[in-house]
Amino acid sequence: MTKFFLLLSAAAIASPAYAQDIPDPDAPEVVVTATRAAQPLSEIGQAVTVIDRAEIERRQTTVVSDLLATTPGVTVTRNGTVGALTSVRIRGAEADQTLVVIDGVRVNDPSSTGGGFNFGNLLSSSVERIEILRGPNSVPWGSQAIGGVINIITAAPTEGVQARANAEYGYADSVFASAGVSGKSGPVSGSLTGGYLRTDGISSAASGTERDGYRQYGATGRVGVEFAPGIGLDLRGYFADSRVAIDGFPAPDYVLADTAEYSKTREAYGYAGLHANFADGRFNNRVAFTIADINRDNYDPSFGSDPSFIGRGRSERYEYQGDFRPLDQVRVVAGVERENSRFNDGVTFADTGITSVYGQLIVKPLEVLTVTGGIRNDDHDDFGSRTTFGANAALALRTGTTVRASYGEGFKAPTLYQLFSEYGNGFLAPETARNFDIGAEQAFLGNRARVGVTYFNRRTRNQIDFRNCSPTEVTTLNSICANRPFGVYDNVARAEADGVEFTLALRPVDALTMTANYSYIDTENRSIGDNFGNDLARRPRQTASVDADYRFAFGLSVGGTVTMVGDSFDEASNTTRLDGYALAGVRAELPIGERFAVYGRVDNLTDSRYETIAGYGNYGRAAYGGVRLRLK
Repeated sequence: MTKFFLLLSAAAIASPAYAQDIPDPDAPEVVVTATRAAQPLSEIGQAVTVIDRAEIERRQTTVVSDLLATTPGVTVTRNGTVGALTSVRIRGAEADQTLVVIDGVRVNDPSSTGGGFNFGNLLSSSVERIEILRGPNSVPWGSQAIGGVINIITAAPTEGVQARANAEYGYADSVFASAGVSGKSGPVSGSLTGGYLRTDGISSAASGTERDGYRQYGATGRVGVEFAPGIGLDLRGYFADSRVAIDGFPAPDYVLADTAEYSKTREAYGYAGLHANFADGRFNNRVAFTIADINRDNYDPSFGSDPSFIGRGRSERYEYQGDFRPLDQVRVVAGVERENSRFNDGVTFADTGITSVYGQLIVKPLEVLTVTGGIRNDDHDDFGSRTTFGANAALALRTGTTVRASYGEGFKAPTLYQLFSEYGNGFLAPETARNFDIGAEQAFLGNRARVGVTYFNRRTRNQIDFRNCSPTEVTTLNSICANRPFGVYDNVARAEADGVEFTLALRPVDALTMTANYSYIDTENRSIGDNFGNDLARRPRQTASVDADYRFAFGLSVGGTVTMVGDSFDEASNTTRLDGYALAGVRAELPIGERFAVYGRVDNLTDSRYETIAGYGNYGRAAYGGVRLRLK
C-alpha cells in the first residue's frame, strides 16, 4: 500500500492525467442517471462521475472503455486487441451487473450468457456525454443495475447549424475518422454522426505473432419535432457494424494461440418517444418505445464458411414516465414499463418479459438539503415478483461542503440463456444486492480546488453461476440436475465488496487543470466451497489515475494521463496472479485558426507489458496523429 501511494504521488508531480473538471459554480452540473430525471449534481446523494465531449476530445480517446478505466471505482479487462470482448466492472461487481444505456435505450445483450454489454465496439465518435453512477440503482432502472449504471448520451442539436470532423492515423496502420452535423430551426431539430475505425491491431494471444485486426463503421442520429410548446416527438437511432479477428484454442494443445477465427457484430438501437409538458414545466410526461437488436456471428475458417456460433438478441420496451412538482420543494418521478426480450443461438429459441412500476419522491425540506426515496416492483414472467427500495440524501452547504449518503438495492433477472439453454434452470431466482455509501466533498480556494472521499459497502446474494452435477444428482428425480450430466446454472454464489474512493481536482491557474483519483476495493467470494474467502477474479484492490492539461497563451495544449492498476487474480481459485501495471500517455493539440486543429498522442509511453486477462496481450507503445475541424 505504501509503495502504491508513493507511486501515485510521484505520478501526480511528474506526469499529468485527467478524470473530470472542477464544476463551474455559476453553471451547476446537471445529471439524469440518478432518478432518470434532470437534477443538479449537488442534489444527488449517490456517487456520479461525468465525462463530457470536451474531455473526450482533450484526451483524444477512440474507445470509450479507455476513458472509463480512468474513473473512480471502475476496472476494465479486454481479450487482447481493440474490438475484442471488453468488460467493465463497477466497484468490484460482475461485468454483467453493469447496466448500460445509450440515448435512453437499455443495450445489454439478451443473447449473451450473462446478459452483459460488450464495450469493445463502443467508440467515441458520437458520444457527447457519459454519466457513471456507482452503486445499485434498480429503483429507476430495474434489472442489472447492481454494480452501477453507465449512461451514454449522444449530441443533442442546438440552435443554428454546427459541424465537426476529425481524422487520425497511427500505430498498426490504424485509421479513425468521424464527422457530425447538427442543427435546429424553429420546431425541427436533428443531428447525424458517422464514424469509421480500421486497424491491424495486435495479437490477442500474448504468445502469438499474427495481428488481429478490427473494423467498424457506424452512425447515430436524432430528430426532434415540437408540435406545440412543450409537446413534441423524439427519435433517436444508433447503428454499428463491426468485425474483429480473434484467437482461439486450436488442437492438439487447446491453449490460446493464433487462429484464423473472427467475429462479426451488428448493433441497432432505437428510441421513439412523445413528450408533453404542462403547468409551466411542473408536470412533464413521456411515453416511449425502445428497441435493442444485437446479432453476433463467429467464424472459424478451418471448419468451413458457415458460422461456428450465432447469437441473436432483441429487447423491446414500452414505457411511461411522469415528473410532477406539486410544490417547489416536492417532486415525484414515477413510471410504468413493459419489456419483452428474446434470443436464439441456433439451438435454443426463448423469450420472456417483465412488467415494472416505480415511484420516487424528491423532497427539499431545506434549501441545502435534498432527500430522495423510491420503490419499484418488477413482475417477471418466469421468476415472479421482486420489490426494491432506495434512498439517498445530499447536504450542500454554502461553505463548499457537500455530504452525501445513500442506501440502494439492486437485482438482476436471470438471462434467457441461464433460464432456457441446455444448461438452463427455470427455477432460478434473481440476483440481489444491498449497498450503502457515504461521502463528502469540499471545495476551497474559490472553487479552484475540490477534494472528495466516499466509502461503500455492498452485499450480493443469489448470484447465478454454473455448477457441475454429481452422478447421484443426475439420476435423482426432481433434482435440477436430473438428466443434466454436463452441469446447470444455479443460485449458488455470494460476494461482498467494500472500499473507498478518493478524488482530487485542481485548477491553480486558468490554463492548468489537474485531477486525480484513487480507489481501494476489497472484494471477497462468499460462496460455499473451495474458493470461500478468495478475492473475486480480475478485481484489483487498488487503482489510480492522475491527469493534467496545460494550455499556453498561443493556443497549444499539452497533457497526459497516468493510470495505475494493482495486482489481481485471473480466476476464482486465486492461483494465477496478474501483476499490477502503470500506463503513461502524453498528448498535444495546436489550433490553426478558429476552425482547425492538429493533435497527437503517445499511449503506453514506457512500453509496459501487462495482462488484464491471463494469456491475452495488450498494446505496447503506440503513437497517433490527426486533424480536427469544427464549424459553427
